[in-house]
Amino acid sequence: MTLQERISADMKEAMKAKDKVRLAALRDIKSKIMLAMTEAAGSDTLDDAAVTKILSKQLKQREDTLTIYKEQGRDDLVAEEQAQADVIRVYLPQPMTEEELAQAVSDLIAELGASSMADMGRVMGAASARFAGRADGKEISALVRQRLA
Repeated sequence: MTLQERISADMKEAMKAKDKVRLAALRDIKSKIMLAMTEAAGSDTLDDAAVTKILSKQLKQREDTLTIYKEQGRDDLVAEEQAQADVIRVYLPQPMTEEELAQAVSDLIAELGASSMADMGRVMGAASARFAGRADGKEISALVRQRLA
């Protein structure tokens, strides 16, 4: 079962269970997937990598919104955003720890034979594809910059 099919099936379950928060999060994800499919020349499905990218973006938006709500003292909205972020996390791969990411970046740099900041773009391209959904781009960038400097 693809990630897209799993989200659709879980959406049906949330409807039957009348789980409003989970249903709202899944509907939002599904709408973003449908939008991406129409942009991809009318494709019927997206591969799991594309769906993971959409999920990562949705999670980041939820986390940014959570920060804003907390700063403004909107506890009523914080709980709902947190619940939706938790729903999204279920579909993403387990995030890498700092140690795992540091080791993976070092291995990638060695694998690509990168030795200077001139190779940063090449390393970041490969790292972004390889660690999609498992690590934040800012963390990857900081580690690559540190290793190549």
